[in-house]
Amino acid sequence: METHRLVSGAMTLAAAILALVTLQRLAEAAWARANTRRLLAAGAVEKGAGHYWVLIGLHVLWLAGLWVLAFDAAVSPPWLGVYLLLQVFRVWILWTLGRRWTTRIVVAPGEKLVAAGPYRFVRHPNYIVLAAEVATLPVVFGLWRYAAVFALLNLAVLAWRIAVEEQALA
Repeated sequence: METHRLVSGAMTLAAAILALVTLQRLAEAAWARANTRRLLAAGAVEKGAGHYWVLIGLHVLWLAGLWVLAFDAAVSPPWLGVYLLLQVFRVWILWTLGRRWTTRIVVAPGEKLVAAGPYRFVRHPNYIVLAAEVATLPVVFGLWRYAAVFALLNLAVLAWRIAVEEQALA
């Protein structure tokens, strides 16, 4: 399988990818925080906050580890293509949920569950994409073991989160 390194100045292709993913995550966190505040101000209630920092901590550790291990790694174009395809699904999910998208479990009384976009087909598409991203991005850099470890940890945390979310939505 062919891999590529691009050095333009001091930044490798891997570092550029990691920078873009980091910026994406920071932008999503800001948007989620704004949506959460707006929803809570309108009478919504946060549920199951106990697991939230475990989830966030795991994802921060995952991304920080990638910065250490993959900063100047070779990049697999086919796996990068898979990761980019996942971003198309991520955008579809964010577009579908709009101002209701948040990283917390926030329940607005009287609101119906979203049944449009990818939610027509799957109950938790965001978690499917998230699980695939956590497994795929390290593989873009050839970090198969890292991908396996974090994929398993992420699945455990997501199973906990989905159980909490299902209880909150019941």
